[in-house]
Amino acid sequence: YDICCFVTQLVFEKEGVYLHTNAKRSNQDTTIPGFIRIVERGGEPALEWSALEDEGRNAAAVFYTKKDGEGGVEDTNFDPGYEPDWAVISTVKRDQVREHPPVKETSQWSFSLPLSELYSLRRSRFSLGRNFLVFTSRGGHPLPPLHFHRGGTRELLRAMQRYIILAPSPVDGRLFLAYPHDSGALSQSFDELHLFDDGSSDLVSRFIQDPYATTFGGFSKVTNFFRGALRPPDSPFHPRGPQDHHGPPSADDEPGFELITCGVELGPKPDVTRGQPLDKWEEFLDPEGRVKDPQQIKELVFRGGITPSLRKDVWKFLLGFYPWNSTVKEREDILRMKTDEYFRMKVQWKSVSEEQEMRNSLLRGYRSLIERDVSRTDRHNTFFSGNDNPGLTLLNDVLMTYCMFNFDLGYVQGMSDLLAPLLFVTQNEVESFWCLTGFMEMVHQNFEESQEAMKQQLLQLSLLMKALDPELLDYLDSQDSGSLCFCFRWLLIWFKREFSFEDILSLWEVLWTRLPCENFHLLMAASILESQRGEFIGSDHDFNTILKHINELTMKLDLQTVLRGAEANYLQLACCKELPVKVQEVIGLYVPPSPDDETSAESESHETQQLLSQSQAAATETSQSSNSTAAAAARPRPTYP
Repeated sequence: YDICCFVTQLVFEKEGVYLHTNAKRSNQDTTIPGFIRIVERGGEPALEWSALEDEGRNAAAVFYTKKDGEGGVEDTNFDPGYEPDWAVISTVKRDQVREHPPVKETSQWSFSLPLSELYSLRRSRFSLGRNFLVFTSRGGHPLPPLHFHRGGTRELLRAMQRYIILAPSPVDGRLFLAYPHDSGALSQSFDELHLFDDGSSDLVSRFIQDPYATTFGGFSKVTNFFRGALRPPDSPFHPRGPQDHHGPPSADDEPGFELITCGVELGPKPDVTRGQPLDKWEEFLDPEGRVKDPQQIKELVFRGGITPSLRKDVWKFLLGFYPWNSTVKEREDILRMKTDEYFRMKVQWKSVSEEQEMRNSLLRGYRSLIERDVSRTDRHNTFFSGNDNPGLTLLNDVLMTYCMFNFDLGYVQGMSDLLAPLLFVTQNEVESFWCLTGFMEMVHQNFEESQEAMKQQLLQLSLLMKALDPELLDYLDSQDSGSLCFCFRWLLIWFKREFSFEDILSLWEVLWTRLPCENFHLLMAASILESQRGEFIGSDHDFNTILKHINELTMKLDLQTVLRGAEANYLQLACCKELPVKVQEVIGLYVPPSPDDETSAESESHETQQLLSQSQAAATETSQSSNSTAAAAARPRPTYP
């Protein structure tokens, strides 16, 4: 932009705003004090920052440039001296009319960003209490974080709202999207977002049908999309109260700051030990074949998993194929009934002629997706390897039949990943199908087109991280990674691509117990992130390298270590007497008060901790000796929330 011919009007100015450079050169300061301003030039408002040393100059020496900008000469040899991924300047334009004064070392950090080019801002706070903002341009480039050592973020945001709308993201309470004062801009279509290079106009459909290829083929763009609040084109923004019309909420009333400002202190993480796999089954059954103590079975499975030879039997109970209180005779009847029902549904799609299928685009689409995914699912496993493998045929038939079972959901990519271990363990078409339906009852919301469940889980994971390691989350925030969208694949298919096939068998049976809470998989994700703390904090990582590092963790994680960390996280949170209600809800400790319920949240947390201690002691005792069934039944039975 050639700004020298425009009349400049100062709209807002604040001193004591430090730019964090993330510079790698030893002779450069990593924090530079300066001024933040909003100025109008030729009627166009811009956000500018300049170093304190450079005051007295007419304008910033470096300007943000549009791709289609006109005028000026591009300096392609400009070297900002910092990590290229931090770069927010695609080119530097020098004024053709009047030369700027010689640039000092710090002047290279100055910037001017037209508010029309602002895409989003993230507002956060480090543990020391100082606010910082991260601005991102419409080109997807985050500016270096600006730290407000003397306050002033509210005033700045209020001044910005004279020119643009700052709409809170429903995914992240600290993320605000920038729109011009034009209501039409609030309902951008997915196509207008240009998330993919192929110009696909059906992003939602493509994302649901092929979450791997869509998410990881252009992951940084998809993540920008999530960071910008994944929503249907005409989805309204969340309404705000009358007191909020003047700008984004302050650090005191913004929900995203709850855990940082409320002074919650967690105790030390407890030491957790894992138990031995469940290796006996018959002794837990009564003479008619009923499971005498389902809760004890779940606790033993949670503590140590299941011996491979027993998985086929126990999984059917964990996944709801058989009721826990069913007898041997009743299970025979259930199997016969379920077999008949399965083949009735299978006949439905098997009997469709080619001519009929030509007029059924939905079924044709499902068949195409399934055939493609089956050909690439767990082919390293001998059960599915090679051509013309019977395992592949079974995989295809079960998935096609599931489309008949659940017309509303049909087939979504990722479901083949869920089925493959079930088919491998049961070695039976009918049993694997009904186990899949039980598994899908737990995770079907992950595959729904709205993606509301995935957004909610990412938000819940963020809440857990705020409680468990706020410093780590603040660091990720400062690198524009606080939305944790790089965890999307973990949560979508329960870490299927992160661990080995054998580890997944052990992990899933632990998660199916739903102990100690239904969101234990989120505590798993938090445990993995915490294990990478030393890699992130104090490093030169930016969003792209953080994403790369997370993806490279595949097959490098130790399952038992992660499980111990996840359980320790739960115990640490459960012991906190001042745990915020939102976190209690995530880990299943919060029970809404009612006139008939006199149990307080505090007593609930205390009771849970007591029961968990009993559970650990009982599991350890069980793993060390083979006590009689009567003695096992006599032990206190813990109940998890």
